[in-house]
Amino acid sequence: MLATQCQGDPAAPVVVLLHGFLGSKEDWTAVIEVLAKQYYCVSIDLPGHGESLNCSLPIPGFDACSSLIQQTLSRLNITQYHLIGYSLGGRIALHLARHAPEKILSLILESCHPGLKSADDKTARKANDAQWAAKLNSLDIEDFLTLWYQQAVFADLSVKQRQAMIQQRSANQALALVNCYQATSLAEQGDLWDTPMIISAPCYFIAGSDDQKFLSLATRWQQQYPIAIHPMAASGHNVHSTAPEVFSQLVVQLLNPLSFSPQSSNRPT
Repeated sequence: MLATQCQGDPAAPVVVLLHGFLGSKEDWTAVIEVLAKQYYCVSIDLPGHGESLNCSLPIPGFDACSSLIQQTLSRLNITQYHLIGYSLGGRIALHLARHAPEKILSLILESCHPGLKSADDKTARKANDAQWAAKLNSLDIEDFLTLWYQQAVFADLSVKQRQAMIQQRSANQALALVNCYQATSLAEQGDLWDTPMIISAPCYFIAGSDDQKFLSLATRWQQQYPIAIHPMAASGHNVHSTAPEVFSQLVVQLLNPLSFSPQSSNRPT
């Protein structure tokens, strides 16, 4: 089973939160402080992360990871829930929603890729991920993290924020991370673009206004399938980390059906 952190009233509607690569269930602490006033919040350590170090995955590992999450939630007697996933956690959330659509009350994706479409893109991504896996295997964890957070997708981070992130992530264990990284590579992921159409739950995409890559991706996604985009001002890739209060307020609004009208759904016609 996967490690969990639960907060709030168990009788309240459930919100399940999945962190990104290198993260942990504690990444959602500031968000949960707000959500737990109205919801029962369950944050989960993904395989190879936090306290789920002994959970390894086959390659590809999305189905196995989804099964582990379902088993973990079943152990907590959770049958239906709102699902929030950031980056890798969002990609896993998409698989989970397809595995058990009847359990999903809503799907909130933050800076999440729905899948590569071309074989050439998958080949290129597989080669790129193999290079990162080799670095993770060979470098000191802090040296690896220094390189990782120099990627363009994290360009919005200040020097202070980047150093804080490196320090926060330095307790990770490389071997456990390598397994998860390779098993959940975007190159191993299927085409999940049609997920918002095949599940009955409403789907939302949150992206930082400074993250042009994922805003553009979300726009293309919305043009094809029923997913509502919510750009967050003055934020980059990791919105819930840089602006937890604003992120939390938006999530509360999205989870409250009284806050919606057909005009505000942003669903394509």
